Amino acid sequence: MKKSDLFIGIYLMAAVIFFIIPIPAFLLDVLLALNISVAMIILFNALFAPEALSMSSFPTLLLFTTIFRISLNVSSTRLILSEGNAGEVIATFGEFVGGGDLIIGAIVFIILLIIQFMVINKGSERVAEVTARFTLDAMPGKQMAIDADLNTGAITDEQAKERRQKIQDESTFFGAMDGATKYVKGDAIAGLIITAINIVGGIAMGMFRGGMDMNSALESYVILAIGDGLCSQIPSLMISLSTGILVTKVSKEADIGDILIKQLFSIPKVLTMVGIAMVLLGVLTPLPFFVFVGYGVVFFVVGKQIEKRIGIKGIEEEVSQEETQAEEIRRPENVTSLLQVDPIELEFGYGIIPLADVNQGGDLLDRVVLIRRQIALELGCVVPIIRLRDNIQLNPNQYLIKIKGIPVSDGEILFDHYMAMNPGNVEEEITGIPTFEPSFHLPAIWITESQRERAESMGYTVVDPPSIIATHLTEVIRSHLDELLTRQDVQNLINNVKDANESLISELVPKLLGVGEIQKVLQNLLREGISIRDLITIFETLADYASTTRDTDILTEYARQSLKRAISNKYFAGNDSTSVVTLDPKVEQEIMASVKQTEQGAYITLEPDRIRSIMKSMQEEVKKLEDMGRNPIVITSPIVRMYFKKLTGDYYKDLIVISYNEIEADVELQSVGMVSA
Repeated sequence: MKKSDLFIGIYLMAAVIFFIIPIPAFLLDVLLALNISVAMIILFNALFAPEALSMSSFPTLLLFTTIFRISLNVSSTRLILSEGNAGEVIATFGEFVGGGDLIIGAIVFIILLIIQFMVINKGSERVAEVTARFTLDAMPGKQMAIDADLNTGAITDEQAKERRQKIQDESTFFGAMDGATKYVKGDAIAGLIITAINIVGGIAMGMFRGGMDMNSALESYVILAIGDGLCSQIPSLMISLSTGILVTKVSKEADIGDILIKQLFSIPKVLTMVGIAMVLLGVLTPLPFFVFVGYGVVFFVVGKQIEKRIGIKGIEEEVSQEETQAEEIRRPENVTSLLQVDPIELEFGYGIIPLADVNQGGDLLDRVVLIRRQIALELGCVVPIIRLRDNIQLNPNQYLIKIKGIPVSDGEILFDHYMAMNPGNVEEEITGIPTFEPSFHLPAIWITESQRERAESMGYTVVDPPSIIATHLTEVIRSHLDELLTRQDVQNLINNVKDANESLISELVPKLLGVGEIQKVLQNLLREGISIRDLITIFETLADYASTTRDTDILTEYARQSLKRAISNKYFAGNDSTSVVTLDPKVEQEIMASVKQTEQGAYITLEPDRIRSIMKSMQEEVKKLEDMGRNPIVITSPIVRMYFKKLTGDYYKDLIVISYNEIEADVELQSVGMVSA
């Protein structure tokens, strides 16, 4: 058993024993002195603790000291009533504090009790209650702020974990303090009752058992009762004061002494004005001249000294700043920090800052967190940290999206406006500022807050500025997710799968494929919007076919075929009959005949005229699907799918090319045309 555990056990056990077993007067003196010492230790710890959580055990400590103090009260009461003597400590307090006068001692005791009960206890109880309520109410906001800082890279995962734990500790501590202040209040009431019992019981014992007259009994026992009450209430007052100090403590950066001195005596004109006022009071009123004028002179001189010191400090800071700037100019530039390129950046003009500032009610940071979660669930890939920065070079309402430091898209919004888009079935138009939706370049109108309800009732799709930016950012990330997937990301994904599928990973990596080859397969899937969340299926497929070929394009096709349930669900779910376009077998044969294999990969050697002819035919057929409001989907044979997708990639980026082997057997397709040439 540790010594600290043994001490706590003895401390609590002694408190219980003192309720039952009488103790001699000399031992009571020792314990009362210990009680006063512990109260002082607690008071000064509370005073100089940097923050409330530095004394997180205070509620428990409050209970321990209260029980111990009440047990000493019981023991002293037993000695007072049985022997008429409770030791030197109690007798000294009763005689010395009261000045040897019964009435003065009683008045001092009552005043002390009123101060503790009506001022300190009541105030501490109220502050603890309000602090506990505000702390609990603020928890969700603090959690969101931590998530936002983590998302923007301001803190690490470990720091976020520590801050979340601190929030939890704060809520637990202030909740416990709210209840612990009730102990302090009850302790004061108990002290008053015990003192009254000592007075009444002592007088009765002195008169009926000790043969004293009324005056002698009153003089003897009331002094002891008051001394006992003072011995109890003075430590109780110190612990009550500790409670108040702890629950009202705000600063976490310096001790209370530095803060008080700095905040009270840091403004020279305040001290000068107080000094002048004190001198005037001493001169113009009957108040003691030397006392008030003396204080006035001291405050005036101190104010002038502080003003002089502040002036010197300002000059030193200015000189230091100039020297620092000169040193920065002289020393060689450290370019290492400039080499870092953020994977994703969202820059915005100063007019959009309120949308990203949590203190101004902006929720853009929260939306960025949701974007990362959404893409992780949808595509199975962890999006890198998205950096948010303000850029004064942009227009106030403009924002810019960068991928690996290069701008890829931008947009402009109107703050305090909403974007209204016609889904195609709105007959009556609404007035506003014409614009284009930045994600899909659809025609839209900027409207005011007062027009919002009317636009929604007319059938418009109304979107607020944060949603516009978040949607645009989501689409940009989706279209560039394959570029953002690094080898380290792939290694992390492999490690995650390895925890539960060690045999699969040990067979695949590095025996059959390297991390770079797996990266290219996953990039190929993401490039066409295929989720890689089912990594086990993908890795098992690669393990099956990697011994036959290490061509990442062919391995991608095998992986797509193994994911046909997911592909069918993505494009054909919820449709009884899906309209598609097929590819003429003759065109397929022509494409396959033009494929040339090289060490760098396969490429198509079709004549430009033939390619234009095929693209023209495809444009006509795809337009049929678009006129029907369907996705542009082309169905090909498995062997030609990847080559046809490469062929059309430069012309139609959004074209969906699927092979027959990637479609579930229960999916019913309806061909509306055939691409031929």
